[in-house]
Amino acid sequence: MKRSVKSLRKPRFGRFSTVQLLIALGLFFIWAPFVEEIEGGELIVSALFSLVLLAGVVAVADSKRVLVIAIVLAIPAIAGRWMNHFRPDLVPPHVFLTAGLILIAFVVANLLRFVLRAPSVNADVLCASISAYLMLGLMWTLAYWLVDQLTPGGAFSFNTNAGTRSINGFTGFYFSFITLSTVGYGDITPVSRIARWLAAMEAMTGLLYVAVLIARLVALYSSPKSE
Repeated sequence: MKRSVKSLRKPRFGRFSTVQLLIALGLFFIWAPFVEEIEGGELIVSALFSLVLLAGVVAVADSKRVLVIAIVLAIPAIAGRWMNHFRPDLVPPHVFLTAGLILIAFVVANLLRFVLRAPSVNADVLCASISAYLMLGLMWTLAYWLVDQLTPGGAFSFNTNAGTRSINGFTGFYFSFITLSTVGYGDITPVSRIARWLAAMEAMTGLLYVAVLIARLVALYSSPKSE
């Protein structure tokens, strides 16, 4: 009897549906580029970015240990983003960019662990697969932004007269996903060694991710359904 009461009181941790994470990513990717230039747009972008990070934290919180680690990583990323928005003179972008990179890498690793260990294909597995791919693009967006902040004007070359000459914001998002999908229009060229290395790593990751993911999902779908 005591054992049953104790088990009832024990906190249970279940994976939050990855559908919500995919919805948060969709809202961020659809609205952020259009509201970035309007008055108060940076505030909306910060809110959407925070929503994505929070959704990622909850989506991978399948145990108390993972939840604690994710919260510890999320605090400096989200707080740093808002502090940089209101007081950029006190908190430089490097703070939330570095913290955001670590948090997103942690979320992606747990999403991939969930996909690779799944016994069958369902909506959560598919949403986790898509979310991990989008989070990879977001992670490299922050990485390019960080490199551009550390070496302003020396990391990337812009071969067009239109648009901004900085890799932050939508420009970094555009370059990241163009590189991840290995399209490469050539309007933005990485110049520094670290920028070229990041672009090469992202292109290889995009190719390998699709190949490995399709193989895994096909194997799960074709395998006999277990109890």
